[in-house]
Amino acid sequence: MPETRRPTRFRWLLRPLVRPVTYTRWLHLCVPAGAIALWGVFAPRYLYLLGVLAVPVGLIRAVRLGEGIQAQALLVPDERGRPDATIAAAPAATWQDRWRTVLWLEARLVLAGVALMTTAWGPMLAIEMLRLGIGGAPVTIPALGIWQPQWWWTPLAVLPAVGSLVLLVALGHFATRLARMLLGPSPAERLRLLEERTEQLLERNRIARELHDSIGHALTVAVLQAGAARAAGDPAFTERALSAIEEVGRGALDELDRVLLILREGGRPLSGRPTLEGVDRLLEAARSSGATVDAELSGPLGHLPGLISREGYRILQEALTNVLRHAGPVPVKVRVTVADSLLELEVANPLPRQPSLAPGRAGSGLRGMRERAALLGGELQTGPSHGEWRLRVRLPLDGLAGPRDCQVVPTDRSVG
Repeated sequence: MPETRRPTRFRWLLRPLVRPVTYTRWLHLCVPAGAIALWGVFAPRYLYLLGVLAVPVGLIRAVRLGEGIQAQALLVPDERGRPDATIAAAPAATWQDRWRTVLWLEARLVLAGVALMTTAWGPMLAIEMLRLGIGGAPVTIPALGIWQPQWWWTPLAVLPAVGSLVLLVALGHFATRLARMLLGPSPAERLRLLEERTEQLLERNRIARELHDSIGHALTVAVLQAGAARAAGDPAFTERALSAIEEVGRGALDELDRVLLILREGGRPLSGRPTLEGVDRLLEAARSSGATVDAELSGPLGHLPGLISREGYRILQEALTNVLRHAGPVPVKVRVTVADSLLELEVANPLPRQPSLAPGRAGSGLRGMRERAALLGGELQTGPSHGEWRLRVRLPLDGLAGPRDCQVVPTDRSVG
């Protein structure tokens, strides 16, 4: 049988010594230790002036930025540059941030002094104990001369060496926790980061809805067209179906390129999106899939606010896609009405005799339509009614209409 290795019982004691962060933290402690040592050489009696000088320096806004960058790089290098870093790298925005920076500088000087003494006295003490172990006399620490040289000093020399390492690791951990407390994001910065993350999530969700509605509609129409062409066996019908599939496919590719361009260019807003002015094209695409669409369009669709018109188009597109996907090419009634500062969309189709063609995907479309309606202050209602499945959306226009929307001239037109 192969020999199995038992985990070393004291491996956790040696683990900090092989982590790079242990030594970057030690370097962070040594940076002010150099200033302390230099000051101690030229003015040892006035060492306390370093602490006094730290007060006006810490009140400078840019000092918090420099300390934060240095602490991120040496204390928590795995968080460097991350928006959710526990140590902020930003100038002081309030007086509270400035005083926290002052406290950090004072604490850093104290920790540096302890680290300096540990780094210097630990190895020196170990060397003097080794001298006593081999029968020599202490040189750098004369106080040890009161002890007689004995052999057992040699194994005891390990204690100060190991103790200094343990103390340096502990000082690094303590300095990191203290930096997170004093240089961590303030409540205002946390709120700003939360708002930025929320905006990013909303933008991602909006782009996901765009892709779901546009690409999903195109694929549904193309699949139904291909199935109808195969079942018909008519060359003329097959030619029309292929033309419709080509047109829908080109539109889907254009939509995909537009969304991918937005993703590549970051904060670029969604533009060039279809509106309810192009509703006839949307209805014709549904008819080309075999569905009989009876549409009633009422009101000035061309004078709707841009946001309402775009979102209304997407809701209607997803509603028709759901009909084709789950009920097939069935008769569909569509009503679009603009009146009394309200846009109403209604789509009705016979209830399918068989279960949904894609039950696993039904919830995503309905959820996306509800989100669109809710973001515009509207409401969406769905459910069976008198043997039909009805979807009704009401979107208020108050507060979103521009100057061109003030003159509303009712016009009625029916598209059979």
